Amino acid sequence: MQEDDDNQNLVLGILFGIIALVVGLVIGLSVYVTGQNRAPAPVAAVVAEEPEIAEVGEPLVKFYFESGKAELPAGAAEELAKVIAKLNEDPSKLVLLSGYHDETGGAAVNAEVAKDRAVAVKDALVAAGLAADKVKMRKPAVTLGGADPAEARRVEVRVQ
Repeated sequence: MQEDDDNQNLVLGILFGIIALVVGLVIGLSVYVTGQNRAPAPVAAVVAEEPEIAEVGEPLVKFYFESGKAELPAGAAEELAKVIAKLNEDPSKLVLLSGYHDETGGAAVNAEVAKDRAVAVKDALVAAGLAADKVKMRKPAVTLGGADPAEARRVEVRVQ
């Protein structure tokens, strides 16, 4: 009787071992195939990114946005005109946009909102007649602002 139990345990152990090997093989093969089919986009995206441009001097204008919004504020047209006039003084310069966000909400969402704000300013400048290649953007930055919470939700524009 003991020998039958030992044989049964041996067979079950071998059976479970084979099942574990098959499951491991299937998982490993699927991970390998998925890795092989993955496009090298992240590497290409990193290579394609422009180098970070350092901010020089004080911003010419600042656009302040509502919390969680990327729509240009009222009065943006006058500020955009200042930027275009400054660039027309020296066409060899570039316009540098720096988007900021506060710490409320998730980091990924905040960075996306800050980027959307900078893109809104860029689109407005291009729509006003500025060449798109003259406008560069920096990565979004976190700021606590000052006494005014809107200070943290801004896009700074420099002509440099």
